[in-house]
Amino acid sequence: MDVRTHRRTVLAGSLAAMMASTRLGTEASASSFQTSATRRQQLAPDWQAVSQALGAAGKLMDGDVFRIGMPRSDLSVTARDVPLMPGFALGSYAAFKQLGNQTLVMGDLVLLDEEVNPVMSGLFAEGFSISGLHNHLNEITPHVMYMHYMGMGEAVQLAQSLRRALSPSGTPLADVPSGTPPAAAAPATPVATPTTDLPVDQIGQALGREPKVAKGGIVQVSVPRAETIMEGDVELLPSMGVATAINFQPLEGGQAAITGDFLMLAEEVNPVVQALRANDIEVHALHNHHLTEEPRYFYMHFFATGDPVTLATGLRAALDQTNSKQG
Repeated sequence: MDVRTHRRTVLAGSLAAMMASTRLGTEASASSFQTSATRRQQLAPDWQAVSQALGAAGKLMDGDVFRIGMPRSDLSVTARDVPLMPGFALGSYAAFKQLGNQTLVMGDLVLLDEEVNPVMSGLFAEGFSISGLHNHLNEITPHVMYMHYMGMGEAVQLAQSLRRALSPSGTPLADVPSGTPPAAAAPATPVATPTTDLPVDQIGQALGREPKVAKGGIVQVSVPRAETIMEGDVELLPSMGVATAINFQPLEGGQAAITGDFLMLAEEVNPVVQALRANDIEVHALHNHHLTEEPRYFYMHFFATGDPVTLATGLRAALDQTNSKQG
């Protein structure tokens, strides 16, 4: 059977159907693969080859998730006249997770309006499925959309297919030199630690979580849920993008812009909205990123500018309305 036809069959319907049709047999299960270190080592993909196939470097994250960022550095996007850094709100990515003898990939693609349908057609042609298409921010120029996708297959072939699907877009991808190690390995030369003008410690104290500083001085906080999130037999991990994400971008005069998304159960949606609005933080979108996850979740995207600690305090009020892990 043709590989693409096989993946389309595997992906039909939902991730639960994918996992049911791609198990090695009735005697094998996802848990047995996870508990066998030897088996995992034998089945582990060549992540360097995956990076080379997609055309962007990746990093091995918690939960053995290999995540490749593809920020839209080719775009100059503003929200209410605030220039958005690629790592702040324009971060396409692919998260790969090995499951037995198959690899799951899922992620988010930042696309101009005119790129949406050509890329979507490319994804379908390559055997992927779509789990969301929507805005994350309002009043942005040029207008961009965010497409959530997933696929199952052999890791390098998935990366090659994703690159072909992205070819109608301007997503910056380049040939990764042979021998370039994944970012999880020690770099050959020291990489400068990102710095920021924002008060990182005060932001962390206000949020009650540990922030990190990323390229461009962006302060990032990821807040996992306290409960386990499943889609079929697969646990959806924070490193796969399944967590509340908060980003601070430095602005002039010690100010900051904030954006990100809250991951919420249905009963948490309105309490979070009310907490954000009570703190003058705008709500820009509410929607799903997945199709068949359990429990059912919603994502809420937000935006505001102002004093970074004041903004962090408002975000903390909203976080306190969710069943998130404590810092």
